[in-house]
Amino acid sequence: MILNVQGDISVFYVQTLCLLFFPGSKFGTGEQPSPDNPEADVTLVEGEDGFFATAELRYKGKSKRAEGRISRADIPDASDERLAKIAVGRAVFAAGKDLRGYTPPWGILTGVRPSKVASELIMTDNGILRSKRILRDEYFVNPKKAALAVSVASGEYRLMKSYPLRDTCSIYISVPFCPSRCAYCSFVSGSSGKLLSLIPEYLKILFLDIDHMFATVRRLGLRIATVYIGGGTPTVLSPAQLRTLLSRVGKNVDVSTLDEFTLEAGRPDTITAEKLAVALDGGVTRISVNPQTLSDELLAAIGRRHTVADFYHAYELAQASGIRDINVDLIAGLPGDNFDNFANSVDTILSCAPTNITVHSFSVKNAADIRRRDGIYSSASDAGKCVEYSQLRTKNAGYRPYYMYRQKNTVGNLENVGYAREGHEGLYNVFMMEELHSIFAVGAAAVTKLVMRNSYADTKSEIKRIFTPKYPYEYLRDAEKIRLGDRETNTPSIAEKIEAFYEKARG
Repeated sequence: MILNVQGDISVFYVQTLCLLFFPGSKFGTGEQPSPDNPEADVTLVEGEDGFFATAELRYKGKSKRAEGRISRADIPDASDERLAKIAVGRAVFAAGKDLRGYTPPWGILTGVRPSKVASELIMTDNGILRSKRILRDEYFVNPKKAALAVSVASGEYRLMKSYPLRDTCSIYISVPFCPSRCAYCSFVSGSSGKLLSLIPEYLKILFLDIDHMFATVRRLGLRIATVYIGGGTPTVLSPAQLRTLLSRVGKNVDVSTLDEFTLEAGRPDTITAEKLAVALDGGVTRISVNPQTLSDELLAAIGRRHTVADFYHAYELAQASGIRDINVDLIAGLPGDNFDNFANSVDTILSCAPTNITVHSFSVKNAADIRRRDGIYSSASDAGKCVEYSQLRTKNAGYRPYYMYRQKNTVGNLENVGYAREGHEGLYNVFMMEELHSIFAVGAAAVTKLVMRNSYADTKSEIKRIFTPKYPYEYLRDAEKIRLGDRETNTPSIAEKIEAFYEKARG
């Protein structure tokens, strides 16, 4: 997409607005004009009393222009940055809606965490009804989506209003290996035989990093609230490897004191009774068994090696395992899917009665194999119906939405929502998505997110991210420098970075 921006406004923000109407678009200096390549001219001007923006969008020989205005008197407590974004958002939204004949359900909310905006509104004494109106009138959010965001934010408040966030943290452990790669995924996970052969060496290094990270947490005096082992697919490990990994965690923390211990099993074809017994014995309290769809044809099309029958078998094993909570993932809007098929998947999963259900909206990563296929976003209309159906059916079945996030390049600009029976919410998901306390992460592609937040009502937390190398072979190559630091380049270790952050934040 060719984008021309004038005025004091973030180009990235304008790009995210354009993606609402042209999902999957790329922005770069190499983009060439053509009828099939969208173009946008966006201008922002600051006046004495507010901001004025114009947007002209062009695509396939058609062009639409719109304006966006806002005065400082409209939202007296808003910063100039927020007002500028609203003006530009209004202009791009109006032009895009006229050009594409489509109204994005989340309006001009472009961030990953729409419920965070709702949380901030509620925390500033707007109340539930006024927060819904603000989302609808200022951000053009569909009333149903505004109600969803406020519902999630209210649920998070109930969960977290008295939680001692300042003195707690979570640990994320990355096992970035999968039995196969899904067609829509570009997640950094090794699925080839050569990469899977790295697992023994990877675990050896991972165990050292686990020891160092837990030691760092002890020095900081923090209580570990949750541990999350994710990937990839951690249950690609053998029972013996899994037992060793869980034992390593158990040597560093009394797992009985954790509020939650999650193992992201994920792929039904990697789940066995023996592995589940190992997980229970290791203190795991929450697992995922993710079919994504209950259609064998669609499973084959998206690169999953398991069948619907495999899911049922794995789920029955999980139910019988004694592990407290089971999450099941579904994806709305998969290419080739339709409303009737998705509705059947939802109804069937509800009949299984897991404690958690997560409904994702189909999103294509930039490096995913499926990007090369035509018409991958053609199911946007059906996807919207599917998501609405899942929200209604889960509510009627006694589930509450408790966390939510959005991604770029999502069909229909829709959201991902986690639903849970009361008292079975996945705490790690809330901590991570709403950035409520620090998440200390180890392993390849792991991101440590440092947060200093006194309480849920404290919305002005300081956040710092520390990244580890993406690919397993890079992680193995650089692990010692990450763990111990590199004196030649004067690069501090991850522990030194963490402790420096906390020393500064604590004053």
